[in-house]
Amino acid sequence: MAKTAFIFPGQGSQFVGMGKDMFNNFPKTRETFEEANDALGFSLSEMCFAGSAEDLALTANTQPAILTTSTAVFKTMEAEGFPLPDFVAGHSLGEYSALVAANSLNLSEAVKTVRRRGEYMQNAVPVGVGAMAAILGLDLETIKTACEEASENQVCSPANINSASQVVIAGNAEAINRAIGIVKQYGAKRAVKLNVSAPFHCALMKPAQDKLTGDLQAIDFRDLRFPIVENVSARGNTQGSRVRTALSEQVAAPVLWKDSIEYLIENGVQTFVEVGAGKILSGLVKQINRDVRCLNIEDAVSLRSSLESLGSSKSFSN
Repeated sequence: MAKTAFIFPGQGSQFVGMGKDMFNNFPKTRETFEEANDALGFSLSEMCFAGSAEDLALTANTQPAILTTSTAVFKTMEAEGFPLPDFVAGHSLGEYSALVAANSLNLSEAVKTVRRRGEYMQNAVPVGVGAMAAILGLDLETIKTACEEASENQVCSPANINSASQVVIAGNAEAINRAIGIVKQYGAKRAVKLNVSAPFHCALMKPAQDKLTGDLQAIDFRDLRFPIVENVSARGNTQGSRVRTALSEQVAAPVLWKDSIEYLIENGVQTFVEVGAGKILSGLVKQINRDVRCLNIEDAVSLRSSLESLGSSKSFSN
């Protein structure tokens, strides 16, 4: 029987106004944003719906904002009768959204944790010291070779292995600049420096990982109601005892997104539902395998059309 995976976006999918339509139309969305506001002690909903793009782009704000938006959409889907998934997965930060959906931790715990996670990641490397770049149209092994050549005793390594044709690298800014030149010589179609505030998912994030590990020790992660495919292993897990290790390692390790999607497909997933802001992950899934179906849900219209696509006739309870 064909299976479904819910996938949750990470940093970079945010935009001012995300979640507002759902907030205006569904009590469950409003309830979820209010829970996050109470946990954080300020109006995250106001920042998401009407704040500045600059404030929303600050890592310590972006992470709880995306998490809350995705969680609000998921909880609304569940309340409106959307069929639950066979698997969940999240890209980097999105792994926390997936864990909330799987009942391994609650939103209040998660939103406070990812706000600190954002602060730790932002503060791990002084502004300007680190960088990230997207490499398009070059295979992973060649990119690894280019990173090794570019490092010159600095950090330079794959950070997000998104698809066969898209890999993001991270490390010291000078090394990333050298790597951009090298991958172009090796035939990359494009090599673009990203507008990010820190070099995520590389060894420079080790100080952030160490601090976050202490916070994670205080959380009692519950066993999951459906399997999550981890960023660090690209394998399924349902054990709460394993979650803490995976989230800790994830900070300084590459996101194995391509491998994760391939694992899901190998295990029978034919429909991927992107839950939350944007369609970034849907695009990556289609790069990996064009034969699967992708849906995205971020507002009332996309929720209604997705329910219809899956054959549900339940009416909305605004």
